[in-house]
Amino acid sequence: MRLAAEVPQQYVVQHVQGLEQQAFTFPVNQVSSVWRSAAAFLAGCAFTIAGLAMHFRPKSQPIEPFSMMSVAPAVDIGAKDLPSHFGKDTDAGCLRRRFESMLRKGQEKICAAIEKCDGEGKFVTDAWVREGGGGGISRVLANGKVWEKAGVGLSVIYGNMPSETINAARARQANYAKDLPAGEKVPFFACGLSCVMHPRNPHCPTMHFNYRYFETEAGDWWFAGGTDITPAYLDEEDMKHFHGVYKKVCDKHDPEFYAKYKKWADEYFLIRHRGETRGLGGIFFDDLNDRDPMTIFSFSEECLDNVVPAYVPIIEKHKNDPFTPDQKRWQLIRRGRYVEFNLVYDRGTIFGLKTGLGRMETIMMTLPEFARWEYDNRPEPGSEEEKAMEAFKNPRDWV
Repeated sequence: MRLAAEVPQQYVVQHVQGLEQQAFTFPVNQVSSVWRSAAAFLAGCAFTIAGLAMHFRPKSQPIEPFSMMSVAPAVDIGAKDLPSHFGKDTDAGCLRRRFESMLRKGQEKICAAIEKCDGEGKFVTDAWVREGGGGGISRVLANGKVWEKAGVGLSVIYGNMPSETINAARARQANYAKDLPAGEKVPFFACGLSCVMHPRNPHCPTMHFNYRYFETEAGDWWFAGGTDITPAYLDEEDMKHFHGVYKKVCDKHDPEFYAKYKKWADEYFLIRHRGETRGLGGIFFDDLNDRDPMTIFSFSEECLDNVVPAYVPIIEKHKNDPFTPDQKRWQLIRRGRYVEFNLVYDRGTIFGLKTGLGRMETIMMTLPEFARWEYDNRPEPGSEEEKAMEAFKNPRDWV
């Protein structure tokens, strides 16, 4: 792994798993037994996660190299080589196929907009097929001018839904789970498009979205998704713009959507062991099946169509902003929080790790290339960092 050039005075604590090196970066002026203990702890975490991945993988699949902070090089392929679809239905008009087609178009549109904004970086396309049923298209941009790492991944899988997933749905009081047989594996289908983009500049926020559709052979179905933003520094005008775009989309479909899904995002993207949110929210919904499926399909499609209008203008505004090493350091600390949330609380990550139904490279694609943990870090009183922390600890209305 290469080191972040923007952060001076670093040393590297390395360990080796197989042929792959893992690295965590720390400031040289804080080297101590505490840091060595922390490094050992983080290395142990990496091995633990690798062990989980190997334990829960489908037995028919080979073990893939594990990387906590980077995506293994993909084999770039052309559009003509992509499978026409990954669903098991041949009827192009069925909901499964229509949702997959909609997500593919969104993936192309968003990747094109990000490449244009970056100016140098290009997405590498990696199509994969799952032996148990389904497959996906992963598109990853690395080492761009604007983005350190950006990934947009389509996954279409089907198989048996594990009992743990059904139990988790029941714990959320999802109405589709109440009639599913306890202790039995239920055949299901899932299709989703996930994205995380980590820019270089500390004044440019990270953005995440995920839109997905589930179905079981028992006749249950539901939609889930959302788009959220994670800045290191607070720019209130940026937040008004981002939230304003999604409030407009929500209001068009249901006047109650925005307040409900904004609150859901604030509660979902909470790092409970820290008492702070991962970022500054957006919208989030899950288990949505309270109206005609094509109505929710339309809402999901419009949410996806507005990713670029909500996010790219903010990046264009800040991508050339000057920044200091201390500001980069703060960005890496906040990315450490991003890693904590994704590995401890994110439902998609937990689902993929526990069930073996997800592809490891696609799951770990969401993590930033660089992150940092400092012992008992506290922003200076009155600083811009403290201003941001106040917003992370106390979610507010932006529009």
